[in-house]
Amino acid sequence: MRLAIWNCNMAFHAKHCSLVDLKPDIAIICECANTAILEKRAPAFQPTSAVWIGDNANKGLSVFTFGAFTAVKSECFVDDRCPYILPVQIDGPARINLLAVWACHSKPASYREGLGPLRRSLDLYRGFLEEHPTIIAGDFNDNVRWDKPKRLNNHGSNVKELSKLGFVSSYHHCRQEEHGAEREPTIYWRDRKVDGPSYHIDYCFIPESWTGLLSPVVLGKFEDWVANGRSDHVPMIVDLAI
Repeated sequence: MRLAIWNCNMAFHAKHCSLVDLKPDIAIICECANTAILEKRAPAFQPTSAVWIGDNANKGLSVFTFGAFTAVKSECFVDDRCPYILPVQIDGPARINLLAVWACHSKPASYREGLGPLRRSLDLYRGFLEEHPTIIAGDFNDNVRWDKPKRLNNHGSNVKELSKLGFVSSYHHCRQEEHGAEREPTIYWRDRKVDGPSYHIDYCFIPESWTGLLSPVVLGKFEDWVANGRSDHVPMIVDLAI
């Protein structure tokens, strides 16, 4: 099973071929237009299923499946609590749950009780996380390099909570790198230059028991995804033998 995680930086209708070329079974696409817009602007894009959430029709969170896999929004989804966190049930050759993430920290509902959207979603969707083996993946918009004692949302705290729940970052497990010490970024911020500001903010957390099923995690190359104007993010490709 191959997952692709990518913040497309909008205009996905003009970029969908780049995603299809990666041959994913499941794709988590952030800053993506809704399904109706894609059907109109990119009729050649034909995923097996598509689930979308957002309050801006041109810029939300999508989950696409291909081939024998299908996706449906879980009945436990609550649309205004944690922008934007999407619980999705995946069926097909493997039955799993997926918590798709585009963690937006600027929305009115982003912070409650001193916790950010991702951290609160781990409580809100606890039953969903325990119902079936679950993957938590997407643009977390965070890194431990930005953690501060009084900051409302600290990535290190989120990672610790995920670890308590039995999840590990696929990239960090494969590369044997610590959070905050990543050698490869996933976003080339602002000026989109290879020597400009860059950070690792996209993640794919899997059950710890699945680490033996994991192939080396691959990140897209700057030249193929950023230098040519596709996005300020590169995709993350995660292959699991399940």
